[in-house]
Amino acid sequence: MYNIKEKEQIFIYTGPDGSGRKTIAKMVATSFDMETVLSYTTRSPRHYEKDGEDYYFINEAQFKKMEQNHEFLECVKIDGFYYGIREQDIVNAFKKHQLVYLTLNPEGTEKLKRMYGDQVTRLFIYADKDTVYNRLKARQESDEDIKRHMNHYQENMNYKNQCEHVFENFDLPQVSYQVSEVIEAFLERNLIITD
Repeated sequence: MYNIKEKEQIFIYTGPDGSGRKTIAKMVATSFDMETVLSYTTRSPRHYEKDGEDYYFINEAQFKKMEQNHEFLECVKIDGFYYGIREQDIVNAFKKHQLVYLTLNPEGTEKLKRMYGDQVTRLFIYADKDTVYNRLKARQESDEDIKRHMNHYQENMNYKNQCEHVFENFDLPQVSYQVSEVIEAFLERNLIITD
């Protein structure tokens, strides 16, 4: 397991799918010297997703091989698909940046929190059920995917009270600003200067 150095920090965006976690994460990262680490997954890309930009899309045999080689820091199985964060990707990100961010489901988030404790800050982003449903529809998700996401909505919401920071995403710029303030406070406390 990679040992995070004193001033290194992982920020994890978690919460229900369709809450805008990735959009907020990308908006906030532009203000700080932060790099994202992508998950590997065995599910197929959705029509708006790109390999190497949203996830690394691989087949199950490749995933299993990586797992056997102990390449993953954490991995989970959700609805028959595997997701994992490759340890080397975290190592590479920390070579260039002191702040790294991930977008994970609560199960993966909790695994990393147990591993790294205070060096992981959880940012829970959510929207009410109707808003999430409408966003998934607007994204032109398949009915099957929407049903899958909605089935996990309450289970994901149950993780809210365990996170250090919680934001309801009713206004993207506003929430991005609030998240930026959290990161700003962390930087000031740890006297890290980013460009």
